[in-house]
Amino acid sequence: MAPSVVGIDFGTLSGRAVVVRASDGEELGSAVHEYAHGVIEPAPNWALQDPEDYLDVLRDAVPAAVRAAGVTPEQVVGIATDFTASTPLPVLRDGTPLCRVFPDRPHAFPKLWKHHAAQRQADRINALAAERGEPWLARYGGLISAEWEFAKALQVLEEDPEIYERTERWIEAADWIVWQLCGRETRNVCATGYKAIYQDGRFPSPEYLGALNERFADFSSTRIEGFPFLPLGACAGRLTAQAAGWTGLPEGIAVAAGNVDAHVTAPAAGAVEPGQMLMVMGTSTCHVMNGAELVDVPGMCGVVRGGIVPGLWGYEAGQSGVGDIFGWFVDHFAGGATHEELSRRAAEQAVGQHGLIALDWNNGNRSVLVDHELSGLIVGLTLATRPEDVYRALVEATAFGTRTILETFDQAGLPVRELFAAGGLIQNSFVMQIYADVCRMPLQLIASGQGPALGSAMHAAVAAGVHPDIHAAAAAMSRVERDAYVPDERRADAYDRLFAHYTRLHDHFGRGGDDVMHRLRKKELVHA
Repeated sequence: MAPSVVGIDFGTLSGRAVVVRASDGEELGSAVHEYAHGVIEPAPNWALQDPEDYLDVLRDAVPAAVRAAGVTPEQVVGIATDFTASTPLPVLRDGTPLCRVFPDRPHAFPKLWKHHAAQRQADRINALAAERGEPWLARYGGLISAEWEFAKALQVLEEDPEIYERTERWIEAADWIVWQLCGRETRNVCATGYKAIYQDGRFPSPEYLGALNERFADFSSTRIEGFPFLPLGACAGRLTAQAAGWTGLPEGIAVAAGNVDAHVTAPAAGAVEPGQMLMVMGTSTCHVMNGAELVDVPGMCGVVRGGIVPGLWGYEAGQSGVGDIFGWFVDHFAGGATHEELSRRAAEQAVGQHGLIALDWNNGNRSVLVDHELSGLIVGLTLATRPEDVYRALVEATAFGTRTILETFDQAGLPVRELFAAGGLIQNSFVMQIYADVCRMPLQLIASGQGPALGSAMHAAVAAGVHPDIHAAAAAMSRVERDAYVPDERRADAYDRLFAHYTRLHDHFGRGGDDVMHRLRKKELVHA
């Protein structure tokens, strides 16, 4: 009886479970559960979720995936999960989410990764850290994001002090779901390192936190610390009777430590060696890469020892909006045309034929500017501009954003030698070819449509002892299509010229040349 493992990917709008043969990574069955509550948006820049949706994935998608796989529950030896991040939530000491106690208080709910309403708090975190010379700041490219744990927690304190006081644990959803599965509260080194400013065995000091807000001084010591910090692939505990009832899996099987969706995908794509950068391309794009040495990369999201695979430094960067930008345009400005129609029309154009350049900041900039109050821009619109022109310009803008990240890594002394891609957008050949041309690099594509869930399953196999470590699991279970797209030199030369203009616009609007984007966001020009 061949052992199987279950991987669960908790995304922005749904959760996906996949059953995988542990020996070789063969995907046997899968199921998706759409969240009943989706993304809750009580105000601009807010993005909340309901944790009951996460539990429904365990109740619905896992049993359905096992049935689809045609295996018996007794064949399953381990389970692992991954989450979008940073998605923290306030809970009581026993793990009860505060939104169950205060269902009418927005700050009691999990704050999804794209909750950007804590930018004011992030700005203060960064300014104070720079002023004090905090040593951890360089590990995050010099800027802490509004998407991460500390900015969101400080927002709760300052906007709803009662909810903050009732918060007995502040925990990533990635660790909360593991807690629900095995009954043991832990923290994984990936989310804790990248999203909770945990470096060299410690969080920011109480003195620093107190300088932000005197009531924030004990935030780490009272709400995050005191629990095991687990390496990726570690066994966090065993499946409880309650969780076995939800999932239909055997009580006592291995539950792996939590993980983040982008980082867990790297082993599934075979991108586990230094210099191999993986783009996980969906609503946003996360760029993750391992390195043998510690290097400070301006504007990176973070670098964490063991943050992707044990034994190497894991680097992360990203773009806040990619697929979301394409979807926004199709939904509101394409006149009923679909992604497929616009891609086909746009693919017929020569580079530069539309006469447009865009900035890909419709959802702010994650890397390398780390400023979520920036906004989108399109230059060159005329009365002759058509929807497919704008669509292509937006795709090119996101590719230029990725190239900016690649060049920043290169200039910091951490060259990207191979470029891998995973996620829903890799199914669009038009988009992929533009990325290959703009970045002047061949693209290696994950050969699975369920990269994060497959990566989680691989970690479940490690936690269950089927493979000794994630390198061995990746060698046996990963699936990749080599050189799926290669750059065309003539198009790449043309894109070099357009990228130079993109860079001038990028630096002018993003590095202080013109503050109009910030002022428009704050309505200052209207009320001046």
